[in-house]
Amino acid sequence: MADSTRKLRPSVLARWQLDRDEERMRRMPTLLERKRARLEVSPFAFLRGTAPLFYRVLRLAPRLARGPDDEGWLCGDLHLENFGVYRPDRPARAERVAFDLNDVDEAFVGPLHLDVLRILTSALLAARGWGSTASEALDLAGELLDGYRRIRGPGRSPPPPPPVAHLLAQVAARKRRALLDSRTRIAGHHRRFDIGARYARLSRPARSAIVRAFGRYGAEEAAREEIPAERFRVIDVAFRIAGTGSLGTFRVAVLVRGHGGRDGAWMFDLKAAGEPAGARFATRRPEPGPARVVEAVRTLLRRPPVMLGTLRALGHGLVVRRLTPQEDRLDWAAMSAAHRPACLAYLGALTGAAHRRGARRRLGPLRDPDARRLLDGAVELAGLHEATALAHAALSRR
Repeated sequence: MADSTRKLRPSVLARWQLDRDEERMRRMPTLLERKRARLEVSPFAFLRGTAPLFYRVLRLAPRLARGPDDEGWLCGDLHLENFGVYRPDRPARAERVAFDLNDVDEAFVGPLHLDVLRILTSALLAARGWGSTASEALDLAGELLDGYRRIRGPGRSPPPPPPVAHLLAQVAARKRRALLDSRTRIAGHHRRFDIGARYARLSRPARSAIVRAFGRYGAEEAAREEIPAERFRVIDVAFRIAGTGSLGTFRVAVLVRGHGGRDGAWMFDLKAAGEPAGARFATRRPEPGPARVVEAVRTLLRRPPVMLGTLRALGHGLVVRRLTPQEDRLDWAAMSAAHRPACLAYLGALTGAAHRRGARRRLGPLRDPDARRLLDGAVELAGLHEATALAHAALSRR
């Protein structure tokens, strides 16, 4: 048996993932157990939390990575859950919230079709989790691919389908207090992060370093926004526990004065940015720090999120973004089966629009043979990830 074929066995891939997570979280056993539990939820959840494994498979089976020569900025970790609502920077009155890509931490410049391959794989796995038959799953993935093909060429972006429009209207009315109540507790005259499932304490030296670094970011942001610097005065700092694939990444939450009072505070997420999972497929050497992520956001999104920036603290380059109560995602499991095709086509269209903005040259239509190859590759990758998810669960139990 060839070495590359042996390495593609589900049990071998599962062991590679387990070893990688254990190495990254050897000092955080609680987070390791949390990640294992989240990966076991479904094959789709396993795909979401193992982007490096996806690219490892493509390196071991280069035929699956073949596709059109078009290159540019790609999301790098594209799947159905990496789209959502956020507040854009300097929003227009008619567009106070936006629905688009909401996580490009793994972005790099490379072959654009790798994004399509990954999101198609996620659609197939998610559809099986919704109870779709094999034929229905293929049809749903085909809707996503068709939406991508229409917008990648000369097509125009469609209007948001009903579930997206409803979500946008629903979150637009949310208040800051709801977000604060869900993540903080009141202590005296101020709020503090609620230490537990979402947040953990930092050492006093670490807190001091974050406060100093955030102070520099706040001064720059206050000048840019022409608002009082006092709004960025730090009230509390905590280690943030969030995500699946990003568990084990250095991540900090910062609570600042904002508009003042108990319900006027702002929350910020500070997340370390290293080398992207698909770096070996990059056609331009990826920047190792947070500047890469910020450049990708400003390139791929029509409207970047509010108060996006970078800072450096405790040896980490950190992407800074403000958390808002409007952030939310589609609930695919609760969605009517009749609405899923249009929503998947819409995600395909958003992907095509992002690729048009990030492409190095004008994109032409995706040819039928290339589209078939991508869907066939996604079918193979979906099967391999489902088998590896089972092998991962079996190894974890031992």
